[in-house]
Amino acid sequence: MKSLTTRLMAALACVLALQSFAQDVPETISVTSSIFDHHGMVPEENSAYGANTSIDISWSNLPAGTQQLALICDDPIVVEIGMMEQPFVHWVVYNIPASASGLPGGLASDEQITAAGLEGAINGHNGLRRPGYFGPRPPANGQLHAYHFRVYALDSELDLAPGLNKDQLLEAMDGHVLATGMLMGHYERKE
Repeated sequence: MKSLTTRLMAALACVLALQSFAQDVPETISVTSSIFDHHGMVPEENSAYGANTSIDISWSNLPAGTQQLALICDDPIVVEIGMMEQPFVHWVVYNIPASASGLPGGLASDEQITAAGLEGAINGHNGLRRPGYFGPRPPANGQLHAYHFRVYALDSELDLAPGLNKDQLLEAMDGHVLATGMLMGHYERKE
């Protein structure tokens, strides 16, 4: 019983922290991908069971005053089903120029992103403490997992150093988020 209570308290703390962070931040950014629709299934190729290729992401409707962008992808279902105490982080990208309209698919996992139009962008550390994208890899337990690809529009160029994880990025962005938007994908391991 104590284990369940501990997990529920951790999940509640996570929800309250996100609510506090997102308080008064409009969710007006449109976030899309060419490979699945909002609430669609992440293809096998983009999972860690497949080629672990990062998805392409596009965004639009950025608010006036956007100076920089960031992206965080995590799986909150692992908290709900008691697998982990915090959502598992699959991708962190920051220092994205405001002029960028998205991230291409198949982005390298190097810390410094070298793709055209993304000069200065950095792959932060995922839940494995490595830079870059780590695709869905839930156990074959009959649970449908959700992957929240959330984009943040920031009011200043934070020029953050390489090596940040989700929590460090959220702390650095606190007070600088103008708007946000999310694309949700699902994945389930069936075998």
